[in-house]
Amino acid sequence: MSFIITLLVLAALALYIVAVYNSLVRLKNLCDEAWSGIDVQLKKRYNLIPNLVNSVKGYAKHEKDVFERVVEKRTAGINARTVKEQEEAEAALSQSLMSLFALAENYPDLKANSNFLDLQRQLQAIEDDIQKARRYYNATVRDYNIRIESFPSNLVAQQMNYGRREFFELESVDQRLNPTVSF
Repeated sequence: MSFIITLLVLAALALYIVAVYNSLVRLKNLCDEAWSGIDVQLKKRYNLIPNLVNSVKGYAKHEKDVFERVVEKRTAGINARTVKEQEEAEAALSQSLMSLFALAENYPDLKANSNFLDLQRQLQAIEDDIQKARRYYNATVRDYNIRIESFPSNLVAQQMNYGRREFFELESVDQRLNPTVSF
C-alpha cells in the first residue's frame, strides 16, 4: 500500500513539474511574440522614416546634419540586438525625429504639404501602435518574471535555466515627458 501511495505522490509531483514547465514555455513564447510585435511596429516606423526625411529634404536642402542624424539613429535602431540597446536607440531616434519636425516649422509650405501631413499622421499612428506593443510586451514579461520567481515554480525555472527578462522602459525622466512640437 505504501508503494502505491509513494507512486501516486511521485506521479502527482511529475505532473506538477510538467504543468509548471509548460506554463513557463507558454509565458516565454508570449514574451517572444510580444517582442516580435514591437519589432514589427519598429520596422514600420523605420520604413516610414526615409519617406519623411525625403519629404522634408526637398524643402530644407541646407539642413543636411539633421537628416544624417535621423538616418544614423534609424540605423542604430535597426541594428539593436538587446532590449537595452533597443531602448537607447529608440530614445535617440525619437529625439532626432523631434528635431526633424522642429525643422519643418521653418518651412510653411512643407507644413501645408499633404504628403508631409500624411506621413506625419502615419508616424503618429505607428508611435501609438509601438506604445501599445511595448505595454503588451512589458505585461508578458511581468507575468513571466513573476512565474519564474514565485515558489515553487522558481525551482523548476532554475533547473530549466529560465532567467528574468528585461522590461522595455524609458531610461530618463525627459523621455517620459511628451514632446511639445507644434505644426
